[in-house]
Amino acid sequence: MRQQNRGDMHPQRWVLVAAIALAVGYVWLGGGFVGITSVEAGQSTLVTPPQKPGLAVATFASGCFWCTESDFDKLPGVMSTTSGYTGGQVPNPTYKQVSAGQTGHAEAVQVVYDPAVVSYDKLLDHYWHNVDPFTAHRQFCDVGSQYRPVIYFHTEDQRKAAEASKARLQQMFKQPIVVALSPAGPFYRAEEYHQDYYKKNNAQYRFYRFGCGRDRRLEEIWASATH
Repeated sequence: MRQQNRGDMHPQRWVLVAAIALAVGYVWLGGGFVGITSVEAGQSTLVTPPQKPGLAVATFASGCFWCTESDFDKLPGVMSTTSGYTGGQVPNPTYKQVSAGQTGHAEAVQVVYDPAVVSYDKLLDHYWHNVDPFTAHRQFCDVGSQYRPVIYFHTEDQRKAAEASKARLQQMFKQPIVVALSPAGPFYRAEEYHQDYYKKNNAQYRFYRFGCGRDRRLEEIWASATH
């Protein structure tokens, strides 16, 4: 009898192996291997933007806040990032409530930055390069209004800058840009295990980001830009 090698494995077995790997991965991602499920009952807390001289605040939603936080932390001039919930009706929501779409909130990140180092226009440009601007009620593999992309402006100058930036981006693509612009409202800091998740659980974060196809989709979007 001919010895079977790995290349001869029946396709149904590969599907089974892949399904098991994904199931284990999502248990791992959800904290089953690091114990974060024990804090799921925690609540968010209302955040007051810091009033430090020389610093400013911006708020962005681009799907999973783990990724948004990681993306903005890479930018020189960003002093801090906070994952949280905003744009909804329920005060001090829990992650479980938000992720179930029960609150009207979006996952978002509050960015404290130094305008002397990085301008708001630069933050906007960075945002556009890390969001799918053509999808209103999902981002990448995350589906639901809680993952909607939004630029929350804190001042009239930010509103004008966001509108102008969106208009410039639209000139680069044939598809309509559907990212919403909205006044910043109450921002609730997410439970502590969500803060700097990409640092605390790096392997899990990388598994999620790769499996979600975020970077592959971003490459596709910018490859299609007209100029």
